Order: sequence, then structure tokens, then C-alpha cells
Amino acid sequence: MTTKTRREFTEEFKREAVGLLASSGRPLMQVANELGIQPSMLRNWRGRLGSVAGQATAAERPATTGLAVSAEQAEIRRLQKELERAQMERDIPKKAIGIFSGPPR
Repeated sequence: MTTKTRREFTEEFKREAVGLLASSGRPLMQVANELGIQPSMLRNWRGRLGSVAGQATAAERPATTGLAVSAEQAEIRRLQKELERAQMERDIPKKAIGIFSGPPR
């Protein structure tokens, strides 16, 4: 009888997966399939880490002083968020490949 080894994921991978789910606007099932994990795992991570991830992104945002933000600044902020999202989407599959192609335990 063979026993299956339980896969373990780093906290960083979990945070990035939840962040990808939140920022992509795609369904949970699609994101989970792309990452090669069960949807229930991603749902649990979102429940556990969702509030923590939301606080981190809110803390990273600069506080506005009530002054009108110029169109250029708004465009820069939008592009920075878009770049961050693209980098996260690029890095998650690389990390998943690294996890799954590692030596068996």
C-alpha cells in the first residue's frame, strides 16, 4: 500500500495566491486550476489570509491629504498596480513549478 505525501506550501506562496485571486478578478476555480491546487485550499487561504493581505495593501498605499491628485499621479499609481499584478502573475507559476519539480520527500 502506498501512502501519498502531503504537499506543503510556503506562507509566501499562499499570500501571493490569495493576492492573485483578489487582484485578477478571475473566478476562484480558474485561479486554483492555474496554480495546480484544489479550490478548497485557495478558499481556506483566502479566509485565513484575506484580512491580513487587505491590511498590508492598505498600509502600503500612501495617505492622501485631501488635495486633488493630478491625472499624472493617478496614471502612475494605476500603472504601478498593473505592473505589480503582472509580476505576481509571472512569479506564481515559476514558484509552483519549483515546488512541484523539487526532489520527493
